[in-house]
Amino acid sequence: REQVEYYLANAALIREGLGKAGLQVFGGVNAPYIWLKTPAGMGSWEFFDKLLGEAHVVGTPGAGFGPSGEGYFRLSAFGLREKIREAIARIQNKLKL
Repeated sequence: REQVEYYLANAALIREGLGKAGLQVFGGVNAPYIWLKTPAGMGSWEFFDKLLGEAHVVGTPGAGFGPSGEGYFRLSAFGLREKIREAIARIQNKLKL
């Protein structure tokens, strides 16, 4: 139970941080996966490149989950808390939306 709570707390950090960055966020409440709507109609692979290039953060393009995933992007809360905080700070400070 302690491990589950740790990852759900990470998910809450990601969800809140992405929301503050101006992204539309889904999930991360009862599962360690956080989905976001790619901004400005951007494709999920295009957003992957932007996120990696500007914030140096990696996630999963929604297109990898099939046609209905296009236009969405998934991040995982499976990681160390300090790395999660660092990634969110880079998204908030480096990603140009």
